[in-house]
Amino acid sequence: MEKPQTYKEFLIITVATLGGIGYVPLLQGTVASLAAVIVFWCVKNELAYFLLTVVSLILAFAFSSSAEKILKRKDAPQIVIDDFSGMLLGLIFLPHTIFMGIGGFLIFRLFDSLKIYPANYFEELKGAAGVVGDDIVAGLYTLLILNLVLFVRALF
Repeated sequence: MEKPQTYKEFLIITVATLGGIGYVPLLQGTVASLAAVIVFWCVKNELAYFLLTVVSLILAFAFSSSAEKILKRKDAPQIVIDDFSGMLLGLIFLPHTIFMGIGGFLIFRLFDSLKIYPANYFEELKGAAGVVGDDIVAGLYTLLILNLVLFVRALF
């Protein structure tokens, strides 16, 4: 694994690894997803959370491809901004409760590991689309399931 050689590379790696979370020894994506759940519980303002999610997704697309080149590995495990962004997306506009955070985390991790279509398609793509696309799909599946749970719960 290559280390950043310039300030620009350092910035790219810092963003892509979420300030170094990507360098934890095991389960880097899980730790980044957990960090997103903590953000979900802390940022109660819906507009602020929405903007944070959008900015995170933009940064994930902007930096992940360059981070792959620096790290010399496709979808390197150190690149975790995609997991963070996908998890944020999976909880967007939901009640900021313990149940939603834990449930969303478990559902997101399940879908992120299963790579159910079209996530498996996106994962095969090169560059940022391949790094971030499958996590967006996992986030959208998570959001759909949690909204279905809320809908069914409201019926009873």
